Amino acid sequence: MAKVLEGLYYSESHEYVRVEGEIGYIGITDYAQHALGTVVYVDMPEEDDEVEAGEEFGAVESVKAASDLISPVSGTVLEVNEALADQPELLNEDAYANWIIKVELTDKTELDQLMDAEAYKEHCKE
Repeated sequence: MAKVLEGLYYSESHEYVRVEGEIGYIGITDYAQHALGTVVYVDMPEEDDEVEAGEEFGAVESVKAASDLISPVSGTVLEVNEALADQPELLNEDAYANWIIKVELTDKTELDQLMDAEAYKEHCKE
């Protein structure tokens, strides 16, 4: 079974957000990277771009498929994980240690729409 970490918020489209104060670190889940297979490219937004909850902000391409990245929360992009531009396979090594974008959250109540670890585990079984 894919690794699911406590304390993160999960979306139905298999992105997670780790919240530290007003900052959210968004990435793909371990389940998502397993389903994709070897990641070969990560398309990321630019710093200062706005992301909206439920909207596409980039894509992950693997040897098997390409998958849109859907933001679990709204916010302003503070940073993109530059390491993924050169080493997209880092997502396969540890999806949770290698976030994709760091955002300043605009509406923390959006977190209430996301799943906790237990709910996400159930979602992955469906």
